[in-house]
Amino acid sequence: MAFDNLMKSFFSRLLHRKVISIGTKYFATNELETDYVSLINLTKTMLVEVEPAEINSRTIFENLEREIDQRDLPQNRKFIEIKPAENEVNEFALLSNIIMGNDRYLYVEIFKQSNIMDTFVTMLEVAKGEIIERSKTELVARMPSKKDGIRIAIKLISIGMKQGCNVRAAVGMTGAASIERAIDMNMEIGPTSGVGFTKLGGEYGVIFETTPTVETVSIPPMQIDNFMYIDAKDSTGFISKYGKDKLIEIMNDINAYISNEGSGKIEGYRVGGDDLIINFPNKEIALKTGLDCAWYAMNNGLNLRVGIGKSRREAGENAHLTDLLKIYEDTPVIVFDLANGKYAYYIPSEFTRSALDYITNKSSVLIGVFIFVFIVTLIGWNSGNAWLGLMAMIIALLIVALAG
Repeated sequence: MAFDNLMKSFFSRLLHRKVISIGTKYFATNELETDYVSLINLTKTMLVEVEPAEINSRTIFENLEREIDQRDLPQNRKFIEIKPAENEVNEFALLSNIIMGNDRYLYVEIFKQSNIMDTFVTMLEVAKGEIIERSKTELVARMPSKKDGIRIAIKLISIGMKQGCNVRAAVGMTGAASIERAIDMNMEIGPTSGVGFTKLGGEYGVIFETTPTVETVSIPPMQIDNFMYIDAKDSTGFISKYGKDKLIEIMNDINAYISNEGSGKIEGYRVGGDDLIINFPNKEIALKTGLDCAWYAMNNGLNLRVGIGKSRREAGENAHLTDLLKIYEDTPVIVFDLANGKYAYYIPSEFTRSALDYITNKSSVLIGVFIFVFIVTLIGWNSGNAWLGLMAMIIALLIVALAG
């Protein structure tokens, strides 16, 4: 842990930005997670804080109002905090969202038996939800997104309360997680109608002590698109080294991958160009695709600047912020918004990755060498034989070379 913190502090100074993680200690549980964790650790991909976010209940609730888009957020809603979020970005939670997608499972419970559950099932299916399990008083469904889960939950709560039936709902990464979140809400507020959710490591809820009104919260609508801007760094230099055809091949491969597997809608790409704009259904897919494209291009000698934002302009601005994250030479960087801050995935150069591998694998040797040189130098100075320090350094270099 101390060594890891030392490395993060060292690279924070080199990048002039706080390095939150180098690689990841995320524990993979399936093949997909194993692939991404392996790539992140192999490339020593770093999560970097470009502009720190302010994370607290107020900013989270403000963000939720805009995420849901006020069309389905009644005025008489009440936000509650079940477990506060820490005022820092959770690298594990962010990576989990990127790999597996955010909380998509919706758990719904009614507090008395009623045939209203049949109505709920029909509404969820119309909203493109997949019913996983159901009984007379409970159901679990997989929704297209966390936002869709919260919005449909509020509609179900409204219908239930109009018929005198309180409704508990919660969203989670899995069906079990959504049920556990509902249990936490029950312990906190009892059978009051509401929907629980997580945000940046904390647990929150939107509750209704009276039937949701038809009047919605009066806030300006927010653009809910997620744009990604991809641009090849130093394309002129790349062409002079590898040729124009190689650049076209890489960009066409990226274009095909996004069209076929990335769930993105490509705008304004021309064959032979070195940049493109893509619109994604959510930020998690955009980040996942951005990492995929950056790793692929890097393996072919091309570095990408990638920006993700809620508008084309914001995505382009974030892409240009990648130029601030540089130690010596250009490397792939992805800049994105998180809460009200900006963060980046920085992929270091091959030389830096090799150095990190060496330091990590030979840390015990390096520590031993440092202690040896320090002790011999100290003895030399105290005995009037300063040359001992020089000899110790030469011996240390030989030890390191042989250990490598």
